[in-house]
Amino acid sequence: MNGAQALLRTLIDNDVRVCFANPGTSEMHLVAALDSFPAMRAVLCLFEGVATGAADGYGRMNDSPAATLLHLGPGLGNGLANLHNARRAGTAVLNIVGDHAASHQSLDSPLQSDIASVAGTVSSWVGRPTRVSELGPAVVQALEVGGVTTLIVPADVSWSDGAEPAGRAPAAPIRPPNGRDLSELPAGGEPAAWILDGSALTEAGLRAADRIAQVTGARMFCPTWPARQRRGVGVPTVTPLSYRAEGVREQFAGIQHLVLVGARPPVTSFAYPGQEGRLTPSGVREHHLEGGAAALTALADRIAPGVEPRVSPALPADAPSGPLDADNWALVVSALLPEDAIVVDEAITSGMTVSARAFGGAPAHDVLGLVGLAIGQGLPLAAGAAIARPDRPVVCLEADGSAMYTLSALWTHARENLDITTIILNNRAYAILRAELTRVGADAAGPSTASMMNLDGPDLDFVSLSEGMGVPATRATTVAELAAQFKAATASPGPHLIEAILTGEHVQDVQTPIEPLA
Repeated sequence: MNGAQALLRTLIDNDVRVCFANPGTSEMHLVAALDSFPAMRAVLCLFEGVATGAADGYGRMNDSPAATLLHLGPGLGNGLANLHNARRAGTAVLNIVGDHAASHQSLDSPLQSDIASVAGTVSSWVGRPTRVSELGPAVVQALEVGGVTTLIVPADVSWSDGAEPAGRAPAAPIRPPNGRDLSELPAGGEPAAWILDGSALTEAGLRAADRIAQVTGARMFCPTWPARQRRGVGVPTVTPLSYRAEGVREQFAGIQHLVLVGARPPVTSFAYPGQEGRLTPSGVREHHLEGGAAALTALADRIAPGVEPRVSPALPADAPSGPLDADNWALVVSALLPEDAIVVDEAITSGMTVSARAFGGAPAHDVLGLVGLAIGQGLPLAAGAAIARPDRPVVCLEADGSAMYTLSALWTHARENLDITTIILNNRAYAILRAELTRVGADAAGPSTASMMNLDGPDLDFVSLSEGMGVPATRATTVAELAAQFKAATASPGPHLIEAILTGEHVQDVQTPIEPLA
């Protein structure tokens, strides 16, 4: 075997069977080796940010990671935003980045760059084997470390003979729930808020959390946009933290304890003049419960034996009517959501305060959120999720401005014939920036400022853009049109896009509690 062949064999032996690729000259031996290993599915992406976002979506929905194949430092740099999102989501992604051969390094050719420094901004591990014998073991080491890792492969290491696959990475140890933390948690009597994340947002975790809430009176929250959450009919509800600081302070009013279950302490996404960035109220005791869903279940069994969790009922059958707006679109989609769908949520402003409540009454589904806040995630994430779970329909809720960052993902949707229905929520604006302008204390906006917020002149035509990349598309301006088009799209396998033209803007900033209902 040459190095490229040994690398692919080692990936396959470790159940890494999909590679999202945008390769160049330095990676040609890896591309050529693909024909020798049909177990490795190579998915071509027209932009590196699509490849990295798709690998994130695949990893969130699969027990094993995907790989990416990227071209030198600039290629890795193009994929960096969605690797940031993957890092914040805790997704395992192995980036394979080609580099110049050792003999070429000193020539300072046009694409020469410091790849390791670029990779280090998002990677938990960066490796660069210099001999072919080091390549297989480096793959195993990267997979053992987990998270976002980057393997830099010089071209001469790829093409050199004498390589051998390195076998399987050792399984990660299973950590039991932290009993010490269990004994220190507030059992009731003093007001507490809990923030759930990670495995605590699986159905098992949510069922245990609701049992705990019933006997302690605790308020249960999750991040505004979790990496992955089970939601819908038959699943207990949890309230997303408000995106705005004042909303979180309202949600936390009067609490004396904050319990973090797989979650970070809450902070504002940005600095604002004269405001504190930490959102845990002064004097509140902070607790950490390790072990996610298993720890929650152990605690629920101890303090709430025999208590049944309260679960979400179906939404009322009454449907809205009239023109589409930022408040009613979610009710339409949630009412018609296919069973066990995967919902990719990059609706941003159009979904910030309506999605969680509306989709809480939809058929049970998994939702994947914009945990890292680097926009341009949705369309690539949907591609990866659809490849990871071809047995489940994917619905991508996409803001118009965010869609333009990685619109070429639609070409991959079409080429791979992925069962993805994308809804572009078109308000012709970077609407979230309009609100932020005032919040950061900027002066009143004039015409130049307004031009930075509006996506018109010319208007974006997502139907034409989508059809130009091979994805059939329609446009909806009313509730009835969206309902008919969404029902037709989800009934027909393969990719579809609906451009939903929204009138008005939703201005409410505070997430009101989602009440658990029996």
